[in-house]
Amino acid sequence: MVIIGIAGASASGKSVLAKNVMDGFGADQVMMMSEDSYYKDQHNLSKDQRNLTNYDHPDAMDHDLMAQHLEALSMGQTIEQPVYSFHEHLRLSQTVLMKPCKVLIVEGILLFTQERLRSLFNLRIFMDVPLDVCLIRRLERDVNDRGRDLQSVLAQYQATVRPGYFNHISPSRGFADLIVPEGGENPAAIELLKARVAQMLI
Repeated sequence: MVIIGIAGASASGKSVLAKNVMDGFGADQVMMMSEDSYYKDQHNLSKDQRNLTNYDHPDAMDHDLMAQHLEALSMGQTIEQPVYSFHEHLRLSQTVLMKPCKVLIVEGILLFTQERLRSLFNLRIFMDVPLDVCLIRRLERDVNDRGRDLQSVLAQYQATVRPGYFNHISPSRGFADLIVPEGGENPAAIELLKARVAQMLI
């Protein structure tokens, strides 16, 4: 199995790029995995305590489980991928059965901060999008899709999202093989990656 990693700031277009590249290929050929599914389980914490967690720090992620799952898929094994609730900041009891495929696209903000994960990617892509653009996209997504209110999104952005980008995400850019500007709708990047994936499927 070939694994492509896409990292970058929150709301930089990582999943959009992945979906655009996947378009036209079968589910048995190309699939996507999100790092968001691997936030650590926090059932031992109250909702107020969970709201204070820094979700833009590598410690918030269960990267060991994610690496184990990627390694298992690479060996032809089926995994049970966690399901995470952004509204409750909890890992849910149900899982999603994920079978091996030929090309797996993995997207997430902190993927390249982990040496074990980096070593599993055959191609590493970093999204280079201005932070003000990312903030506007994040506001729209979190308010409309994740049930957040405007003030809480802005407070989190100032407290952890922006510092997390400069402390962890931006420095990991140096591990990328390819830098993609403008976001997930970049036509040149989509065409290039679709052609690369097609080659991988031969």
